Amino acid sequence: MKVMQRNDFSEMADLDRKHMQAAGPRSYANLTGRALDLSGAIRPLHKIKPVLKSRYLVKGWLDRGASSVIYGESNVGKTFFALDLALHVAAGEDWHGNRVPTGEKWAGPVIYVACEGGSGINNRIEAMRRDKPKLMERIEDNSDFALLPAPLDLCTSEDASYLIDAIREVVDQMPSLIVVDTLARTMGAGDENTAQDMGMFIKSIDLLREATGAHVMVIHHSGKDASKGARGSGSLRAAVDTEIELTRTDDVVTAEARKQRDMPCDGVFAYRLKGVFLGHDEDGDKVTSAVVEATEAPAKRVRLNGSDKIALQALSDAIAQHGKVMHSDMFPANRQVVSVENWREMCDRHSLSAGDSPSAARTAFGRVRTRLQDREQIRIVDNYVWRVLAEDKASQPSQRVTSDQCDAGQATVTTVTPPYKGCDV
Repeated sequence: MKVMQRNDFSEMADLDRKHMQAAGPRSYANLTGRALDLSGAIRPLHKIKPVLKSRYLVKGWLDRGASSVIYGESNVGKTFFALDLALHVAAGEDWHGNRVPTGEKWAGPVIYVACEGGSGINNRIEAMRRDKPKLMERIEDNSDFALLPAPLDLCTSEDASYLIDAIREVVDQMPSLIVVDTLARTMGAGDENTAQDMGMFIKSIDLLREATGAHVMVIHHSGKDASKGARGSGSLRAAVDTEIELTRTDDVVTAEARKQRDMPCDGVFAYRLKGVFLGHDEDGDKVTSAVVEATEAPAKRVRLNGSDKIALQALSDAIAQHGKVMHSDMFPANRQVVSVENWREMCDRHSLSAGDSPSAARTAFGRVRTRLQDREQIRIVDNYVWRVLAEDKASQPSQRVTSDQCDAGQATVTTVTPPYKGCDV
């Protein structure tokens, strides 16, 4: 019997390919409807090729035909941000140094759905008209931006389908961007906290994208704990391609990409809101609005969650009751420290742990302590803990104590370079 060698298999594969090519496209006589569609969409590995052509809407931020969520606390400037970006897309003009398709590559017009009502959106558009007249003239000459100041229900009604019909009837070209401002105003009778209702909202967003080819941007709010992202069901974050968080530091708002499905998640844009005079009201008082003005990003702040804040408050209270200055080069001379055990007891009094058992309390304390050390919020030496100040961060940090080393606060650090010698109050 002939032993089949490796090259024999290669020859058989080549022969199979030639037979398939000679036979032509495979017939699926037994398939109809959806099954036939799916069979035609199945691709073998050799037909999968890289996609090198970019489909950006705003390069580094948004892709065409995708979906995004812009979220932040109330009054952080979400609408100003979204409107500024949308108008640049409509004009085919680069957005603060980020490339936007223009000329023959222009993506298409923009539809802004302003569900919160009021005259605010009108004044914000007028402020852009006065601050960036050339950009606005370019848009107005071609009717490339449209405002829909009406309530929508994208959760419990057929409004998504009705909006698609209205767009097809009114515009000459399908939009490249649809902004939905805000999610809360378009949930109808739905509950944004339940996965089922949020799933219905996501279905409407997907319907808009598929029918128009537009990128759909949803404006949303942060939850009570801003460190946990946008408010409501987490299924929204899982579904969208891009998530951008807006945070305020003094008068500077920073937009940061928190999720990008198909591009690096490193976008950062900082801006201030610049006041623009619009006129006088019937009482003779000034009427103003604002526009986005790019600025330098502030120094990055450490993001603390609810447990972190509870633990730090407990540390402050423990220091107030039991704190003392340690006269050693190992400790800061300009502030008090407290034992880890005193801190742990105060965390228990502040209900750091959601559980009632001692083991749950130990686990919660160990996790938050490790996290605060990693974020350079505290230092621990010889079973004493203190808050880190700005001047400390330039010095060498103490060795991090892991949760496995913690048992009733007995973990210690044996080798630390003394960074505090000669420190003045």
